[in-house]
Amino acid sequence: MSESGRVAPRTQRGVRTRAALISAAREVFERDGYLDARIADISKAAGMASGSFYTYFDSKEEIFAALVEQVSEEMLHPHVRERSGTTDVRALIEAANRDYLLSYKRNARLMALFEQVAQVDENFRRMRVERGRAFAQRNARLIRTLQESGQAAADLDPMITSHALSAMVSRMAYMVFVQNQRISFEKLVTTLTQLWINGLQLKPGENS
Repeated sequence: MSESGRVAPRTQRGVRTRAALISAAREVFERDGYLDARIADISKAAGMASGSFYTYFDSKEEIFAALVEQVSEEMLHPHVRERSGTTDVRALIEAANRDYLLSYKRNARLMALFEQVAQVDENFRRMRVERGRAFAQRNARLIRTLQESGQAAADLDPMITSHALSAMVSRMAYMVFVQNQRISFEKLVTTLTQLWINGLQLKPGENS
């Protein structure tokens, strides 16, 4: 079901129409900003009447939430291990950081908008917190696994460590891709990966 509780599209045409609206919303939000974006402009960019918008979404807030959720899913589930085929921990950390930073770079204008809206809208503030928690929980699972195998420092709290390291990567992404801090992409990946390794006090394992 969608964010409003309505049933999600059941036909391929409905799925395509909803996707077209989300794509158009991205164009309008990135062009006009959140406050100045209008449903009429989103519908026009999607090549459909405004009435079609309300078949799938109740409001501008709802389609923005759907857009943020779509991008968050892309950033949260990169399936690095499956795609890379590697079990080397250092290589996995580097690949995960690289994927996240590439995704953030692609979505920098939207991520900037999300940060702004989260400061003034309680619903989006909660969404931002939940998104951060989901990232942290994923990384905490990795940290626990590394601790159980004797590869990471056993006295680190997995969740706190995950929040700290995840926040570091996220904030650096914001500084570089939104605030235009001049750091080369490869140096950014290398440095953040090394800080992850240092922070976990990562030791050689059988797959390292």
